[in-house]
Amino acid sequence: MEAIMQNVKTIGSNGQISFGKRYAGRQVCVEEQEPGVWLVRTVKIIPDNELWLNTPKAQSDLQRALAWASAHPADDTDTPHALDQMIRG
Repeated sequence: MEAIMQNVKTIGSNGQISFGKRYAGRQVCVEEQEPGVWLVRTVKIIPDNELWLNTPKAQSDLQRALAWASAHPADDTDTPHALDQMIRG
């Protein structure tokens, strides 16, 4: 079990708290669990239209696709035939 680190921070006159340069630019989620008690967690925001990429099925499909691509290197020796099939359906 990890040791819990505690630091005393001062809220500045502008209402901000600094966590130091280590966390500069990171996004955080602040939960007020009760008045005066906050839980601050670093988070990564995922756009709604990309959420499906984080489902187990999408990750499984992607892993299978990457494995297939590794086992089947790109080859253009049959390009004329493939183009003909695409054009004629």
